[in-house]
Amino acid sequence: MDTRGLLFIPDISGFTRFVTESEINHSRLIIQELLELIINANQIALEVSEIEGDAILFYKFGEPPSLEEIYKQVEKMFCEFHRSLLAYDQRKYCQCKACASAAALSLKVITHYGEFTGYNVKNFSKLIGKDVIVAHQLLKNDIEQHEYWLVTRDLSHDKLPIDFTASMKWDDSIKKTELGEIHFQYTPLSHLKDNLADDPIPAVDLSGKTKICSASKVYDTDIITLFHAAGTFAYRHRWWEGVKTVEELNHFLPRVGMKSKWTLESGEIIFILSNYYSYSDTRIEFSETDETGNLLTYFTLIKKEAHKTELTIDIYKSANRITRFLNGLSGHNKTALKIQKSLENLIPLLKENNL
Repeated sequence: MDTRGLLFIPDISGFTRFVTESEINHSRLIIQELLELIINANQIALEVSEIEGDAILFYKFGEPPSLEEIYKQVEKMFCEFHRSLLAYDQRKYCQCKACASAAALSLKVITHYGEFTGYNVKNFSKLIGKDVIVAHQLLKNDIEQHEYWLVTRDLSHDKLPIDFTASMKWDDSIKKTELGEIHFQYTPLSHLKDNLADDPIPAVDLSGKTKICSASKVYDTDIITLFHAAGTFAYRHRWWEGVKTVEELNHFLPRVGMKSKWTLESGEIIFILSNYYSYSDTRIEFSETDETGNLLTYFTLIKKEAHKTELTIDIYKSANRITRFLNGLSGHNKTALKIQKSLENLIPLLKENNL
């Protein structure tokens, strides 16, 4: 049985400040999503020992992968982490402190090679050994940067892995502990973010579509409360006329790209995708489309006063002969009445404190 192996700890920097200064529920969901993303980015067959709040303890018994392989793993996790944050920052619906500050989170990775073993307590697997303690002690150090890869002497054998990337700049340091001095090297990772491409939200394409109806209503509430009520898929079945249930199929928090499965009262099942969002303090716009792209619903919220907000819903359909034939004047009127009734259904929902 192997008792030596690689210890690999990605740690989300800024987590403590993030959860103490932000809305706890949304920060929890953001961290959960990021930790799952890091686990899914595992490409060198690392095992997960445990998730430790803002960090994951990975391990792999036996001879360690080469330093180049380990770096490629660090690079993949780091880039996936920041690519996800960049996409969320551009696509997020929520403007709370947690969601607004998520882009400031960063990632560091501690890697160490040493002796340890595992044991089980009921359904939980744990690692034990001096080197597990060493790896955790290295999470607290004097490195000024918040984004770096740390390699101990036990893993590098004092050989800096400078031969596989020219952009690396290494520094040496020592961590003094009750177990003795721990020698390590570290290199910044922040430059990797420079290569992440921007991915802006595309504008809504209404070419080839015809507006078939429009309905508006002014509510005695602020724009953010109305937006949470109208824009969150989890509430949609409670006010959208003719919808029995809505099941969210992806994403922990609302954003462009989220998908949901709607079961209508008629028994029909449709899939709806969020495809656009624009935010300012006085105006919020977002749109949704069905999976065929034939039906598009456009929402516009306008702040009238501090506690008065207007919501307008415009329905568009593909402008082709079949659509025009099937959706004549009577069909358009029926849709308009359904949307107007939906706007009325929002009133009791807006009175709930949990919004």
